[in-house]
Amino acid sequence: MHKTNNLMIQSMTGYGKVTAELPDKKINVEIKSLNSKALDLSTRIAPAYREKEIEIRSEIAKILERGKVDFNLWIEKKDTDQLASPINTDVVSAYYKRIKDISDTLGIPEPEDWFATLLRLPDVMSKTETIELDDQEWEAVRTAIFDAISHLVDFRKQEGEALENKFREKIANITQLLATVDKYEKERVEKIKARITDALEKTLSVDYDKTRLEQELIYYIEKLDINEEKQRLSNHLKYFISTLEAGNGQGKKLGFIAQEMGREINTLGSKSNHAEMQKIVVQMKDELEQIKEQVLNVM
Repeated sequence: MHKTNNLMIQSMTGYGKVTAELPDKKINVEIKSLNSKALDLSTRIAPAYREKEIEIRSEIAKILERGKVDFNLWIEKKDTDQLASPINTDVVSAYYKRIKDISDTLGIPEPEDWFATLLRLPDVMSKTETIELDDQEWEAVRTAIFDAISHLVDFRKQEGEALENKFREKIANITQLLATVDKYEKERVEKIKARITDALEKTLSVDYDKTRLEQELIYYIEKLDINEEKQRLSNHLKYFISTLEAGNGQGKKLGFIAQEMGREINTLGSKSNHAEMQKIVVQMKDELEQIKEQVLNVM
């Protein structure tokens, strides 16, 4: 199994399950993943294959890289005679003698139901002999493991494609909203100028310094200028798309870009000083919030 390097993002959500048919049993492999900042891997592996746990964890880590991953490997016996867990008679005998000795020594009553008591004790339901894992069997199990991981990766790609379409839609919406700001720019400046001039004429009964007024207006309007914010936001929008097209493993970077977009949109809102522009900013924030929610699930 090799690491995928396709030029497409992947979701961290995925699921894969494979069953391998062996002569005397079925091997079930199930793996699922959710979003996480790093790889958070938990495994439940049948005792017969526990010696391979480090190898299994290593392969999962190499391929999946990030996510909260649950891996489960269990056995189903085909022979009904083998379905019942074997009872270790040597261990049962040892427990029985030990409990009787303690009972006699300390004067504690013996259990009323010996059998039920003994069956609940550790290592009673197991065989004494160690069965070595057969190479051929392990190869079949290993193939099933990689197939399950492959199914999960395919699932991640499908989810990633859906996420990419959603991101492109949201970025296009913000880009379009940003373009609509322009038509209010000139109107906004004229309204500010008219408001200040009107206030001066109503308040002051004497002539005011027109040159000084122009200087003050320029200073005030420059403080409310949003051209830099618009340019930076436009650059962030383009950068988001180019990062998206860079492929798998860009989740954290996309999250950082979304944060920067948020800063510029917030500044636009604080500087806008115009009702229609404020509405546009609210719409942009709504689109960006949907991006931020989904970007957490990107590899």
